[in-house]
Amino acid sequence: MAARAKPTSAPTLRRPEAPFMTGPQAISRQQAGTILDAALSRGGDFADLYFEYRRSAAISMEDGRVRSVGGSVDMGVGIRVVQGQAVGFAYAESLEPQAMLEAAQTAARVASAAGTPAKAIRKRKPGDAYPLESAEVVDVEGKQRVELLRRADRAARAASPKIIRVDASLVAVHKEILVVSSRGDMVYDFQPMCRMSVMAVARDDQRVEQGSSSGGGRMGLEYFERVSPEDHGQEAARVALLNLDSREAPAGTLPVVLAPGDSGILLHEAVGHGLEADFNRKRTSNYTDRIGAPVASELVTVVDDPSLLASRGSINVDDEGVLPREHRLIEDGILRAYLHDRISADWFRTKPTGSGRRQSFRHEPMPRMTNTFMAAGEEDPEDIIKSVKRGVYAKKFSGGQVNISNGDFVFSLTEGYLIEDGKLTAPLKGANLIGNGPEALATVSMVGHDFALSDGMWTCGKDGQSVPVGVGMPTVKLDALTVGGSSVG
Repeated sequence: MAARAKPTSAPTLRRPEAPFMTGPQAISRQQAGTILDAALSRGGDFADLYFEYRRSAAISMEDGRVRSVGGSVDMGVGIRVVQGQAVGFAYAESLEPQAMLEAAQTAARVASAAGTPAKAIRKRKPGDAYPLESAEVVDVEGKQRVELLRRADRAARAASPKIIRVDASLVAVHKEILVVSSRGDMVYDFQPMCRMSVMAVARDDQRVEQGSSSGGGRMGLEYFERVSPEDHGQEAARVALLNLDSREAPAGTLPVVLAPGDSGILLHEAVGHGLEADFNRKRTSNYTDRIGAPVASELVTVVDDPSLLASRGSINVDDEGVLPREHRLIEDGILRAYLHDRISADWFRTKPTGSGRRQSFRHEPMPRMTNTFMAAGEEDPEDIIKSVKRGVYAKKFSGGQVNISNGDFVFSLTEGYLIEDGKLTAPLKGANLIGNGPEALATVSMVGHDFALSDGMWTCGKDGQSVPVGVGMPTVKLDALTVGGSSVG
């Protein structure tokens, strides 16, 4: 199973609190209450304030040369008023009292009936799923960040003279939020993030292929003690060189073995989105009205857990001020729950799950995943591969597309292998996995004990908003899945 967040004895670092917490623009409970009263002045079921302060830094290197260096600072507040299923939303890019009151009055226009007055505000303290052990990457000097990229570049080029180009980038974010709800909660969180990406290009005669490696999480510089820039450079080169020897993928219906870790993106896209409650509230998900029904093999348990230590998808508090916890969405093949924000929770007459997330203070929250994964089983991964006479081993993905209403999906592999007589043989080129989420999960016949969480590389898009997420998976055998390729399987 994935590592859960635990107290640490290591020293933790914290940056100075955001302007809305200290200094002349600090937001007091009294001022927050005044803004909430303005938001609810025309009625409404509830209102919330989402204050955000963000600093970001990015460096990219192309073929050994630094091509771009950028950074930004952003701050503001999003104000939402909810009446039934109607939402009034406005934001202010300033914490000046008048600007915030005007935004609150704009959001209030959605309401037209007597509402629920704001409760007395109490400060709540969230957990800590991402204690820093060193300086944030966003605060590291530019020269040091460039050297991290150069180390990855050198390692990739040293792998083989066939590596002809290396690109690398490093993005870091320091983010702080303060969420205040008319239901009485005031919660602050600090959310660091870093991500390194490396792409290598290999050439052999007239053939040119590429490989990539990415990773990061809610960590400081200690990330590079766990996964070094050299690791990313070597991995990108390995995949590029491997692809020089790849052959066209077979086409047809075949057994597919999903590798641990990155394969969790298939679960995230093909199944996870359909379990977000807004799609089920609107009755556009193929999981609508199926709570308590079998939706997968009894070997399948799917979990969304925001508390995984330092993971890219982890959050201590959601963007509606709800303290989240682990949720078993599918247990032993039975659908147990959806992921709820406050609106869907009120609709379904249940409690919010802490799944309300948004891209920034300029966006409204909606139900979103955090770290979504399939729980480990009991099988030996080698036995799973040995059980396949002819099939495909899917190791790395470039992403995919899914139809929420019926669960149909298409995923492209960036690293995959042909399985022949229980052994991995030729690397494959141009392989696509095509299927239906519930139908694919119904064919799960073996689940390995080797659960792995993907290194922090995934960003999820939904309705024009992007948020960081984590995915994970043990080795899993699907008895039958359509493989799109160029030769008959």
